[in-house]
Amino acid sequence: MTNIFENIICVKQKIAHAAEQVQRETAQIQLLAVSKTKPVALIKQAYQAGLRQFGENYVQEGFEKIQQIQRDSDFDEPIYWYFIGPLQSNKTRLVAENFDWVQSVDRFKIAQRLNDQRPIELPKLNICLQVNISGEQSKSGTTLSQVIELASQVNSLPRLKLRGIMAIPEKTENIDLLENQFKALHNIYKKLQQCYPDIDTLSMGMSGDLQSAIRCGSTMVRIGSDIFGSRN
Repeated sequence: MTNIFENIICVKQKIAHAAEQVQRETAQIQLLAVSKTKPVALIKQAYQAGLRQFGENYVQEGFEKIQQIQRDSDFDEPIYWYFIGPLQSNKTRLVAENFDWVQSVDRFKIAQRLNDQRPIELPKLNICLQVNISGEQSKSGTTLSQVIELASQVNSLPRLKLRGIMAIPEKTENIDLLENQFKALHNIYKKLQQCYPDIDTLSMGMSGDLQSAIRCGSTMVRIGSDIFGSRN
């Protein structure tokens, strides 16, 4: 049986250790619990352990969890929901109406639809641009050369708030290659910060590469299996 409480303690210790190695404050790095394919019962355990930020990859699954949790009186403090998976045009409305963040915007068409479909009574939808830093054809994301232009386009949309960038590096045992990709993303992040004052989120690093991501400047790590166990 998965012990969510112990797992979260272990992950936080890993974050603290990685931050200490490069003389960063642990508070500079946020923990996003990736709850895709996991039941609300496990999300509730993570919530009871103090987590308030959860990431979902699949629109319908995430929407159903959000609706279920909103009806559950045990969740008495706000949860912030992040959509972190590939987003198709025909699914943008559910995301715009129910999520707080989208970390996987990789083209202006998607950003425009999210802006147009964001309800006026809700706060602006927080946006991270997904960058394909490895150049793999199987991965979503804009290119490093195009991200500056996309940032300008997204920043012009009134119902969106540009907060940063996100990437999923290639799976590799080559730490130097991995960290070079992370460093390239960090360089773009610093450039964008000079232009857009609301940018404060560099979302990179998962269960398998958390330490490298933090060494290279990540401000948010997305952790699934190390918290919830293997993917269903």
